[in-house]
Amino acid sequence: MDFRHALGYPAVFMFRQPTPGFLPSMRATSLLLTLMLAIPIATAHAQGFKFSQPDDSDRIEEQARQDRIAVNLSTPCRANIKDKKIMVVIGERQSNGYIAAQQQNYGQHFQAINNRLRALGLRTYTPEEIRRQIAQAEIEAYFRNDPDAAMAASKKLGASFVLRGLISAQSGMNPLMAVNQVSVNMDFTLYGANGRVVAESHAHSSSYSGADVQHMALTLVNEQADEVVSQLYADYCTNAGMGSGARPPARP
Repeated sequence: MDFRHALGYPAVFMFRQPTPGFLPSMRATSLLLTLMLAIPIATAHAQGFKFSQPDDSDRIEEQARQDRIAVNLSTPCRANIKDKKIMVVIGERQSNGYIAAQQQNYGQHFQAINNRLRALGLRTYTPEEIRRQIAQAEIEAYFRNDPDAAMAASKKLGASFVLRGLISAQSGMNPLMAVNQVSVNMDFTLYGANGRVVAESHAHSSSYSGADVQHMALTLVNEQADEVVSQLYADYCTNAGMGSGARPPARP
């Protein structure tokens, strides 16, 4: 027994000397493991792999959207074009094909578009001005593709252009999930007083939250109004001064 152990010190363990050839084997094993670990790392670097690769698709899509808006809003617009009065009307195509166009039901939708048009320096009528000077039947003429009645209403109001927003929706049970699904489309068409199409823009959205079409349409307008209005603005500034040879308005 070691005398230090007898005095209360920790025991000292003796190790045998490694047998011949043992140490080189350990070194070889360590080298082999190092090489095995290095190969996938080197391969990953060669392929450009990173352990943390965030999904940038949403950011890239949003940046592309902002770029489109900026390009549209940079379109030159003559002062005499901006000074023209625009009437904004909104209707909703119902499931039976009837188009409801009671403007008092779409005040928030109207403001989402109207406020942005005014911010760009365009002149628009207020809903009160429209209702005060144009009868409901004349407003509906814009949605039943009655060019004569529509032109008469425009002349009566003194509007040089009419921006028509048409909401259409489909709703039903999602086949994969036990929830109601609603898809909303909004088509914006800007007409000249002579009935020709000056500008168009479209928007679409879907939701699983209920079947409130008007609420979904308002959500859609607020989400995409900047791009919708920028497209209308670019087309308006480009085409508003064209002659009467432009294509006729599309059917709703």
